[in-house]
Amino acid sequence: MSGNPYGPYPQFAVPPMPSSPPPAPPDRLRAAAVALLNLSGLGLGYALIRRWTQTAACCVATVVLLLVALPADADGVPAAALAGYAVVLLLAAVHGAVAGLRTRLSWPGSAPLALLLGVLLLAVPAGAAVGYGDAREEAVEQSLLDRLERADRLVTAGSGHTFAAARSDYGTALDVYRDLAVDHSGSRAAGQVPGRMKTYYQTVGAAYGHQDYCEAIEPLKYLRTVPRTMPKEHLGPLTRWPDDRLATSLYECGSSSLAGGEADWVTMFGDLLDTFPRSGPAGKVVPAVDAAVKKAEKAVGGSDPCAAVERLRGLESRITDLSGTATQVADGLDKAAGRAGRSGDAGEYACGIDQYKDGDFDAARKTMDEYVAGHKRGKNRDRAEKISIAAEIARTIPAAGKKLPTTASGGSISVTVKNDSPDDVTVLYTGPVTGSFTLKGCGSCRAYTFADTIGIGFKPCSGGKNYPQRTISLPAGTTYFVHKPHGDSTATPAKDTAELRSGYIYTECAYTTQTLASGY
Repeated sequence: MSGNPYGPYPQFAVPPMPSSPPPAPPDRLRAAAVALLNLSGLGLGYALIRRWTQTAACCVATVVLLLVALPADADGVPAAALAGYAVVLLLAAVHGAVAGLRTRLSWPGSAPLALLLGVLLLAVPAGAAVGYGDAREEAVEQSLLDRLERADRLVTAGSGHTFAAARSDYGTALDVYRDLAVDHSGSRAAGQVPGRMKTYYQTVGAAYGHQDYCEAIEPLKYLRTVPRTMPKEHLGPLTRWPDDRLATSLYECGSSSLAGGEADWVTMFGDLLDTFPRSGPAGKVVPAVDAAVKKAEKAVGGSDPCAAVERLRGLESRITDLSGTATQVADGLDKAAGRAGRSGDAGEYACGIDQYKDGDFDAARKTMDEYVAGHKRGKNRDRAEKISIAAEIARTIPAAGKKLPTTASGGSISVTVKNDSPDDVTVLYTGPVTGSFTLKGCGSCRAYTFADTIGIGFKPCSGGKNYPQRTISLPAGTTYFVHKPHGDSTATPAKDTAELRSGYIYTECAYTTQTLASGY
């Protein structure tokens, strides 16, 4: 039997292979390094401990943020996106620190070196944030410059329209300029506002430069309100820019209105004297009013005296209105108003003659009656009374108005006028001599019927009664008579045309039927 001289062979058990490397001892520096590397936003901490899924998740989160943030605009990154990304980074840092506490690094082998690398890589997100902030600031600047440009376009477009039509756009543009100057004072756009305001003033007040003074008034008044809201440092001399221009426009527009016979000159001059009482244009108001009165006075002797009188009446009234509000020049205006009133009164005589010549006898009579009532001692008073009488006659007998009456009186032919009417009668006559007188009613007389007047032998004033009568002396020629009843009588004026010749005695008789008539 053979055997092993050395005895039996020993038996050994082989232990199984481990499924993963054994955990490393806890290392806080390594944990801190992984956390810092994850804060870079690229999941580098996970990559160093071979957590590839988490690494990819961090990269995806960063890519999503970049897609949301870029390109940079004035509004910046939405707050929700920033908050979400910050939560992802924080979770990655905390989770990475926990995982790296007992996991060896694949590279670099030294935890302090990895920690230093993490600190250095923090510059990546920090630098990205700074760069994005600069890009966003530039986007904000461009946005403000775009607003400035849009406002400029509104102003430019307004220059092609009336101020009333463009006022809304001007207001919108001004709001933009004010917002840039006040709320974005450090921006490049705000730095350009003073220059834009100069253009704004010139554009809004362009009518003044075109010497369209009436159209310039409202825009210039509007510009005077701009300093109430726009900081003065952005306006400089523009603050007072509209004042002299507005004063000149008020005067020039008022003068034009005054010369044209319009009424709104009172408003223009009133605004001028109230707003700029010591200005050069304000000093021209009284001379301009005096000149208008003199021009109207001269026109009384022209082709249309009635229009001149009406003009003087209007001037008197409006100058008085202006004087009541412009106390600083009230004395000068009161003198001008008084002169216009006196000249208007005196001009009534020339107006009445013109109306008479034009055949407007109603107007001529009214005008002359007003003149007579207002001029108790006027040199033309007597003739004005004659013209009024002649105009009254011409209303009934138009032929009587072919010639203006004179102030002549008397004559060689006797004409007796009797009243066979129960009504008082005013006898008006005109021809070579013009005049009037009144006959009392005949108390014993009656109104004749129509049948009486067509009967055979009808002859009024032949009843032997004591008829009220009056005898006047007239020269030869054609004399027109009108008999007017008095009081509440409904009788119409009677009329006669007498061809008076020397050597005859004439009798005129007034009687009443359905209308008042007369005869010889």
